[in-house]
Amino acid sequence: MKKVYFSNIFAFLFLISSTLFAQEHHADSTAEHVTTEAISTETTAHAEGEGHGEEAEAFNPGKMMLEHIADEHEWHFATVGHTHYSIPLPCIVWNKGGLKLFSSNRFKDEHHENNASYEGLKLEEGKIIAEDGSFVLDLSITKNVASLLISLVLLVSIFFTIAKSYKERSGKAPKGLQSLFEPIIVFIRDEVAKQNIGEKHYKRFTPYLLTVFFFIWFNNMLGLLPGSANVTGNIAITLVLALIAFFVTNLNGKSTYWGHIFAMPGVPKWLLILLTPVEIIGVFMKPISLMIRLFANITAGHLILLSLIAIIFIFKSLGVAAIAVPFSVFMNLIEILVAFLQAFIFTVLTSTYIGSAVEEGHH
Repeated sequence: MKKVYFSNIFAFLFLISSTLFAQEHHADSTAEHVTTEAISTETTAHAEGEGHGEEAEAFNPGKMMLEHIADEHEWHFATVGHTHYSIPLPCIVWNKGGLKLFSSNRFKDEHHENNASYEGLKLEEGKIIAEDGSFVLDLSITKNVASLLISLVLLVSIFFTIAKSYKERSGKAPKGLQSLFEPIIVFIRDEVAKQNIGEKHYKRFTPYLLTVFFFIWFNNMLGLLPGSANVTGNIAITLVLALIAFFVTNLNGKSTYWGHIFAMPGVPKWLLILLTPVEIIGVFMKPISLMIRLFANITAGHLILLSLIAIIFIFKSLGVAAIAVPFSVFMNLIEILVAFLQAFIFTVLTSTYIGSAVEEGHH
């Protein structure tokens, strides 16, 4: 009996971007008498690094969380003090002036804020718009697009390596990457595709289901790394995945599948007036549920982690940090499980929809 041993090693880097908060300090230079309490307060304020004439910089947790999960035209990793660590991304824009290709750094002002304009264009709420209000086609490589390209290279590299290993080691025990991924591949093939689609048709759809599973899983895992993009938490990405599932399901639907929707066997004709619209709505609700489920679960996970980190800066207490940091690490570990489960659930539901469409007979 052959045994396959494989292990998963997940390394996590937990990075909390720190921001310096300065409070406005007022001193009355003309006062002749200062109480002991006032002197003590002023001394403490100076010890904590409060500067004269500086305005208070209020911490906005909502803004911080939305910035971390939103798409943007630069890859921002961290902010330490007033220093931003980020990689500018290429902006590709088509407007009345023709095609323009430039770096997103063009929108930065002297304070490293996206307040500058470039050739009649400006960045507003994460979108490139024209200052005169004219049409702009934005084809830029944003953070999510860059992350998609990285995951594409990663997926192609890994599975071409696995395919090569299958050819070279035909009939032998799996080794290396093949031994790591083979149990998952076999599980998706036998327990998902074959079980839900059936013996006759499962081979046609197994490559698609494997692609969907590993695409979602890899991007879910990449999204847990510090400074990473929130790809599967972007509703545009989940919308495209749902649309692909919708077309794969319905373009392969058998006559019995469509007959069950428009003319259910054994159902009185007068009742079809009520049930047929419900069935038609169900055809569209299935991909919508896929889209919202993946988007909501991944986004919720990121928001919970960011909320725990934000609590530290809101209360500015070591006691709170001592509780929030371990709980954040625990939630990060839970997110590893969620990353796999969401990929698995999306794949299972897609396979059941395909299975109902290609099934030879409905009862």
